[in-house]
Amino acid sequence: MELFKKTIAAKLSPLLDGISEEEVLALLEYPPDNTMGDISLPCFKLSKRLRKSPAAIADELEAGIQGRDEKPGEIARTSSVSGYLNFYLDPAVIGDQVISGILSSGDRYGSQNIGKGKTIVIDFSSPNIAKPFHVGHLRSTVIGNALYQIFSFLGYTCIGVNHLGDWGTQFGKLITAYRMWGDPKRLEEGAIDELLSLYVRFHEEADKNPGLDDEARSWFTKIEQGNPEALKIWREFVELSLAEFEKIYDLLGIRFDHVTGESFYNDKLEPVIRELKQKELLEEDGGAWLVRLEDYDMAPALMLKQDGSSLYHTRDVAAALYRKSAYQFHKAVYVTDYSQSLHFRQWFKVVELMGYEWAEDLVHVPFGRVSLEGASLSTRKGNVVKLENLLHQAVSKIRDIIEQKNPGLKSKEEVARQVGVGAVIFNDLSANRIKDIVFSWEDALSFEGETGPYVQYTYARACSVLRKAVGEAGRKTAAAPGQFLDFNSSLVTGEAEFALVKQLSLFTERVEQAATKMEPSMVTRYLVDTAQAFNRFYHDCPILVEDSDLRTARLALVEGVRITLRNGLKLIGLQAPEEM
Repeated sequence: MELFKKTIAAKLSPLLDGISEEEVLALLEYPPDNTMGDISLPCFKLSKRLRKSPAAIADELEAGIQGRDEKPGEIARTSSVSGYLNFYLDPAVIGDQVISGILSSGDRYGSQNIGKGKTIVIDFSSPNIAKPFHVGHLRSTVIGNALYQIFSFLGYTCIGVNHLGDWGTQFGKLITAYRMWGDPKRLEEGAIDELLSLYVRFHEEADKNPGLDDEARSWFTKIEQGNPEALKIWREFVELSLAEFEKIYDLLGIRFDHVTGESFYNDKLEPVIRELKQKELLEEDGGAWLVRLEDYDMAPALMLKQDGSSLYHTRDVAAALYRKSAYQFHKAVYVTDYSQSLHFRQWFKVVELMGYEWAEDLVHVPFGRVSLEGASLSTRKGNVVKLENLLHQAVSKIRDIIEQKNPGLKSKEEVARQVGVGAVIFNDLSANRIKDIVFSWEDALSFEGETGPYVQYTYARACSVLRKAVGEAGRKTAAAPGQFLDFNSSLVTGEAEFALVKQLSLFTERVEQAATKMEPSMVTRYLVDTAQAFNRFYHDCPILVEDSDLRTARLALVEGVRITLRNGLKLIGLQAPEEM
């Protein structure tokens, strides 16, 4: 619809003294009811500049448009109502342009090249080594992956980085616990479970014996200083954890361009500290070193502890400097929960104070936190829901549904995985990312209503219709590229058909908005709306009718839906099974 809005803006701008096409375009909106037009211009914001009432402006614009001697085009008619100028589009003209455009573009429908020549680094997922990959990590993982797919679709070069939490005093705690209570055999058999058990026990024992915290700090210092025993144990923890994480990424179908832990930047910290001192930004405070940020209404950014060990601020600044040098990014995006917002504001400011103008290109994408029935997730207390368990349960539930409703389905296991995992991802991306989530097994495993399985089923339904149609013509697969391009758009102008055409035309616009706002839920919402529009059309308009022209026109519309749903599902990390 953005294309048609631009056409209208181009017609209106010459009639509005001193008001550009871009300004008019920004004012155009979609009415909530199609009886009020397909696109509308509210004239209220123009009233002060033009010194006329909104109703008078709308009336004059309508007269100006109607007074032009132009060939019939996208606009069928206009109406001026109470300060609104409403445009009613010609269903046949719009249908021809939209459906032909989708069928011609195929896999690229909705894509653009607005990011050509620009690189975006996306730091997402980032689980902690030696800790369970739980439902709280899902949000960063699927939001980050969706942003990666969306920006890539818009022509950007994307670099996905999994910045693992493999450094810090928690490893001193784990080494202390492992040396006191660990069992190599148990560690080999159940790496993450054993490490979690040791981590929880350490905190229980440390509450009774505070001296354990001192020993833990000592062991982490040994890691930083390259102690062979400390490094050997630490590396074992890292390798065992990565093997477990990879199982989950395989299930989710997510890949990274670079998997680098905080430890990767260990040899890059000293230059950062040296530069901060040279620029007189670093200040000693009780043996620790920090950058004061009181002038910016923030607490100081602690860069080095009293024992000389690094902190998150230090490592994040070092990572940003490295990434700018290595990738020359247009934007560097960090996907974490909003509780870390202050941390990012602090070190972004440190980079700015160091004199790097590209500090403004560092972007924190916050999201709401996940809790268990109101209780915070806590690894040290063992209060987590493992993501692998959730995914396997979702797949198992879908497998049971398939056995009940379609036991003869080919590739049952693959479809169960695609739909089960997709349900979990879609559930997480269905709401605005900033909203907190109270995890519920019932909600996470619900496949009724506006869910991933609903959209995937709609896609499979469109594929089924196309298979039946082309199968009768001697083909056993879905439509060939461009098969229905020779269609008569005047035959798909009914209410349900035109509503679906308009919905399909919004895809490019919604993808761009999702990128601008870094909000994948805009794509998720669009997919639900499109599935609902298709199902209304499917119910109201018989497709495989005897009239060959009508049949071809409606099949062209079905193919447009199939392409759009498939492209949209891919953007949010879901697969599109052709049979369910």
